[in-house]
Amino acid sequence: MRFIEIINRKKFTLISIFLCLYVILNLFDGERGLISYFEKQEIKKHLLQEKELLATRVDKLEKKNSLLTDIIDIDYLETLYRKKFMMGKPSEKIYVK
Repeated sequence: MRFIEIINRKKFTLISIFLCLYVILNLFDGERGLISYFEKQEIKKHLLQEKELLATRVDKLEKKNSLLTDIIDIDYLETLYRKKFMMGKPSEKIYVK
């Protein structure tokens, strides 16, 4: 009985404490909390770096493609043949890394 009387007298205080705890827990931990915010910022930074990497790879591939399709670049074809087929001129020595 004594416990129930104490609870009845301090109802507003207990409700306030529980509401504050709920708000604080959701502020730091939760779907839209502070910890989740920092995790999402790290994911965003990683994805932006990956996007830049992929953009540079696409640019390189487009450049190689344009060298082979628009106006055939004989020098580029020669370097490709040398790399892929280990071909060279009769007086050349070829060193493989």
